[in-house]
This record gives sequence, C-alpha cells and structure tokens, in this order.
Amino acid sequence: MSAKTVQGPGGKKPASAATNLIAGGGAGMMEALACHPLDTIKVRMQLSRRQRSKGAGRRGFIKTGVEIAKKETPLGLYKGLGAVLTGIVPKMAIRFTSYEWYKQMLASKEGTVSGGANFMAGLAAGVTEAVAVVCPMEVVKIRLQAQHHSMSDPLDVPKYRNAAHACFTVVKEEGISSLYRGVTLTALRQGTNQAANFTAYTELKEILQQRQDDPSAPLPSWKTSIIGLISGAVGPFSNAPIDTIKTRLQRNPAEPGQTALSRITTIATQMWKQEGIRAFWMGITPRVMRVAPGQAVTFAVYEYLKGVLEKGREMLPGNEYQE
Repeated sequence: MSAKTVQGPGGKKPASAATNLIAGGGAGMMEALACHPLDTIKVRMQLSRRQRSKGAGRRGFIKTGVEIAKKETPLGLYKGLGAVLTGIVPKMAIRFTSYEWYKQMLASKEGTVSGGANFMAGLAAGVTEAVAVVCPMEVVKIRLQAQHHSMSDPLDVPKYRNAAHACFTVVKEEGISSLYRGVTLTALRQGTNQAANFTAYTELKEILQQRQDDPSAPLPSWKTSIIGLISGAVGPFSNAPIDTIKTRLQRNPAEPGQTALSRITTIATQMWKQEGIRAFWMGITPRVMRVAPGQAVTFAVYEYLKGVLEKGREMLPGNEYQE
C-alpha cells in the first residue's frame, strides 16, 4: 500500500488507536534508552556560557560527554531519563495517533494524501504533542540535566533528586504554570520538527516502496531505519535557534513581572551580544546525533510493532476481520 494513503496494508482500515499507543510507546522507550546521553550533552552545551574572550574555548560534544562521565559518573549522562520515560508513552501515542487522525481529516475523497496535507498533519501533530506532554516533560528534564553533581557521592545532594521530586518542587515553588514555560517555542520546535520529519519519511518511503517488486509490501526494518535517520536529521538544522533559546528559558524560574516574550527577547539578545551567532547553534551536533538515530529507532520499532499487532488482531477464529 502506498505511503501516501490513509488505508492500511491490503486496503484495510488504518491501525487502531490502541495499536498506535503500544507501538509508539515501545518505539519511544527504545529511542530514549539508546539516545538520552546525547540529549544530556546537547543540553549542557546549550547552557554553556564559556567565552573565547576569557581564554576558555567552547567544548565539543565529545569533550563535554567525557567531562560529565568523569565528574558525575556515566550515570550522569542519564540525568532526566525518568522524566523522558514517564512522558514517552503518551508523547508517542499522541504523535502517531494525532498524525494519523489529522492525515485522515486532510485526505482526499479517494483516501490519498498530498505532500502539503502530509506536512500540515505533521505540523499539527507536533504542536499537539508539545502542548499535551513535551513542554512539561522537558522543563523537568532540563532542570535535572542542568545540575552539576556527582551521582556517586551520597553527600553531594542536588536540589532535584529525581523526575517526580523535580516536578513537585517546580510546581510548589513556581506554580503549575512554570511547567509550561516556553510552550510557544516548544510547540514551534515540535511542529516544524514533525512536519519535516513525517513529510521526508513519507516521501522516501513512497519512493522505496514503488521500487519494490510488490509496492504494497512493507519495507524491511533496515530500510525503515535509513529513511528514519534521514528524515530525523532535517528538523534540527532548521530550528536549532528555537531549541537553544527554549532550553535556556526553561532552565531558570521567571522573574516577577517579566513576560514570556520579554524573557525570550532578553535571552536572544544576550546570546547575540555575549556569545555571537554561533551560540544559537550550540549543541547542534549532539542534537542531530540524538534526533536522527532516535527517529531511525522510532520508525523501525514502530513499523515493526504495528505490523505485529495488526496481524494479531487481523483474524478472529472464524476468519473474520476484527476492527
């Protein structure tokens, strides 16, 4: 079946919400476990304010990762993982389920989906997941990742002990609205990411499927991984400045009387004056190395699990198709 249609394999109906939930959650969990250390390195690089004028050159992603492992043990690279795992199942469920729903809504009467409709479906899915799950999850994650403490020293007690404690502390000290600090930037980042991601993935999948002997047959996992890797690298290059500003915005509490727009403007201005234009792309290497392989894992695992689950519910004992 063509990638540019809302129908499932063999002309059947699309995968159910339950299938998207389980497949998406499993895919997201594998992505987080495999790629979270690179995300921690990315955040540390984005929060770094080292200036060349002071004789301290900027650290690369390898050196940053090595320093974290040395000073905070290798487990330091997994700071904030709890927050990610807690939000990954609903995040991926919302991403894939809402994407399919928006795609069906924008499809033609014949069930085909144009490139523009696919782009808009990805954009809407990214905004939906950002507002529902990603923004609160990332506020907690970034607070944990920004802490410079050794996880091997029991006397080195950080302010935030784990994801649940960080969430409780942030809400208690700053109010529940603080979990949505940077929600506009997060929605913009996630929207553009998923618009580019799903569009590139669908176009590449369509090309590879049409070159198969049986265009309706699913692609092998290694091909799915490759197109997921390519599509995952598109978004980060286009919205890196948004992600860097968002990370710094979510790191610290807001000052009294300061609006979100004024904080964004202040952060961007300070970065431009004090650190130069390169600061807006700080952490781009580990981000691409985190997002691209992450999407390779996500799409490969998602497509595999979805296929297994759909086959499992496809036939009843009486050979009837189960919806």
